[in-house]
Order: sequence, then structure tokens, then C-alpha cells
Amino acid sequence: MEDNKEALLIIDYTNDFVADMGSLTCGKPGQECEEPIIKLANEFIKKNDYVILPTDCHQLNDPYHPETKLFPPHNIEGTVGRDFYGKLKSWYDENSTRSNVWMMDKTRYSAFVGTNLDLKLRERGVKTLHLIGVCTDICVLQTAIYAYNLGYKLIIHKNAVAATSPENQKFALDNMKNNLGAKIV
Repeated sequence: MEDNKEALLIIDYTNDFVADMGSLTCGKPGQECEEPIIKLANEFIKKNDYVILPTDCHQLNDPYHPETKLFPPHNIEGTVGRDFYGKLKSWYDENSTRSNVWMMDKTRYSAFVGTNLDLKLRERGVKTLHLIGVCTDICVLQTAIYAYNLGYKLIIHKNAVAATSPENQKFALDNMKNNLGAKIV
């Protein structure tokens, strides 16, 4: 185990959250993140650091899930809406067999809640997390809050995150910078 490894978390970059016809899309701002996301993923691969894709996984009309009452159905298991958006789909298909790349299901906003992400990161000596994906004001922010509370150093790539509105983007980035000590690059 190497000390102080870094991990890139590509959060929820799926058709339902990014494509024009996605059921809960952030639209054009999310689509504009595509090239920076691919570039960062390739940089992390080249450095032999980790690329993790925490991805919402829901069941249709789940009466026990709180998001069922808040949002239209999205990222339903086995649907095209849950597939990675655009070039990320082929990037993942080409790189998914690497030991430092993996996709993981999540069922809550934070990639840490109800998952073994913290355990896997600690086993690998990861101390710094780079967060990218969507939505900045929901899943990226909630993942950042949880990571902060677990003691991770945070770096947010502002050209590779998108929110539900420009106001929410500013709020989330300011919140992560001022309240979590995240470095915004």
C-alpha cells in the first residue's frame, strides 16, 4: 500500500442526470463537463491513482426510498438512463478491467452512505479525493460533507461539476470551499 494515494470520484455522470432527455437532467452545464471529466480520468489512470464511479441505483417506485417522494424516477437499475453519459460510457468500457478503476452502486446522495467506499479508500492509502460529476448541489456536495467528516482532503474541479442552476452551483462550491476547506480548482 502506497501512502497518500489520490482518488477521482466521478459522481452520477449518467444519462438521467446529464442527457437532454434525462429524467432529472442538469442539461447543458452537465454536458459541458464531459471533456474535463474524460481528461481527468485519463490523468488519474496515467498516475496509477484511483478512478471510482459512484452511481445512483434505484428501483422503480420504491416506497421505502425517500427520493421517490422528491423526484421523478431516475437511474433505475437496468435502464439506459442509468448508463454513463456520452464518452464516459466508452471510457469506462475500455478501462473497467483495471484494478484502479471501478463503478459502485449508491442509493443515497453521498457516495459513502450505505457503501464500503471509506473502507476501500483507507485500504488503499487514499487521503485526497477529487470530486467531479453531478449534481454539485446534491450528490457531489453530500459526498464532500461526508468525506470531510471522515478526514479526507477535498479537491473540487469546477469545470467538471454541474448543478441544477447557476445559483446552486455557486452555493455548493462556496459551501465546500468555506465550510469544508475544499480546494476549488
